[in-house]
Amino acid sequence: MTYRPLPKQVTIKQSDIEGLGLYSTESLIPGQYLGITHVANDRFENGYIRTPLGGFINHSDTPNCEVREDVDRSLMLFTLRQILPNEELTLKYNLYEVH
Repeated sequence: MTYRPLPKQVTIKQSDIEGLGLYSTESLIPGQYLGITHVANDRFENGYIRTPLGGFINHSDTPNCEVREDVDRSLMLFTLRQILPNEELTLKYNLYEVH
């Protein structure tokens, strides 16, 4: 098995939002699983280790992706709607909100 830090459907490019961002390399369908953004680990700040997928996704108040928690508390990235090739993937940040 070959390690891929990002799924083949995603690349990193300069973002119009902030710094570098994640972009689709092909058309993505609603509900498509893209990979794990954060792995649960209580020894780290906020209880998670970010993966490359989680490290480059930018915030939007109208995101096209969402994270869902797995049974082991890992956070997984899914699309919310169809995403066209070369479109930036975005999330509404809430992991770091203070409750």
